Amino acid sequence: MAPTSDANAKISFPGILASSAFAACFAEVCTLPLDTAKVRLQLQKKVVEGDGMGLPKYRGMLGTVATIAREEGLSSLWKGVVPGLHRQCLFGGLRIGLYEPVKTFYVGKDHVGDVPLSKKILAALTTGAVGIMIANPTDLVKVRLQAEGKLPPGVPRRYSGALNAYATIAKQEGFAALWTGVGPNIARNAIINAAELASYDQIKQTILKLPGFSDNVVTHLFAGLGAGFFAVCIGSPVDVVKSRMMGDSTYKSTLDCFIKTLKNDGPLAFYKGFIPNFARLGSWNVIMFLTLEQAKKFVRRIESS
Repeated sequence: MAPTSDANAKISFPGILASSAFAACFAEVCTLPLDTAKVRLQLQKKVVEGDGMGLPKYRGMLGTVATIAREEGLSSLWKGVVPGLHRQCLFGGLRIGLYEPVKTFYVGKDHVGDVPLSKKILAALTTGAVGIMIANPTDLVKVRLQAEGKLPPGVPRRYSGALNAYATIAKQEGFAALWTGVGPNIARNAIINAAELASYDQIKQTILKLPGFSDNVVTHLFAGLGAGFFAVCIGSPVDVVKSRMMGDSTYKSTLDCFIKTLKNDGPLAFYKGFIPNFARLGSWNVIMFLTLEQAKKFVRRIESS
């Protein structure tokens, strides 16, 4: 979030966690249709010429959104919203709420001046990894629900809802299966968290040094868009591997998924869904950071009254 240490001193740690979780959940609800489109594009296998399968079902961000809405109904774009909110309460609250305390830990509480970029990156890597280790089951269930498209008549869905999915996976595949894909998920979320939080922190710090800029909505807008762009550029390959591992249990390991994806679909497959991913992460970051700043102001007023 890149708030100043002075701002942090005026709000309690529970207040920071609550503000972070609320902001992350609000951004999740607003952008989930784009995330659903991204997952469908990433899970779509490459069409081999002459295999009789014809053109790919999903083509582009808007085309994917339109296809899902037309074939499955508008509400299908919000598939996985319940585990998505579970995820953001846990992962969003922890990764964002812990960022400033962990950053302070790495530089020392007596540090004066700007925090080095390397420490910001290290702090964000740490909170991203810790947060997703706890929240991985919510991510798994979210991807499983999003990946399930329109089924033929008479074919039942694997899961009736989020809670049923948690229970079914644990019962049929074992409790440890809820942490399927945790390796690439830790890599993906630690990397994306570093790209988001450290870049937002650094961009905001740089913008505030420019004449005419202040800590307002315009600054948060530019910093949020920059954070989203860096996150997608850096995190797309591990994001694709994570989605494929969680959506398809035939992969033996992270390396197996990476090699098969590279061999069967080519290197560009790792940037499948780049545009919807950027549209989603860019808008997600803008909404989240703008909401976070306002939520913290609200909590600060409550705590000081």
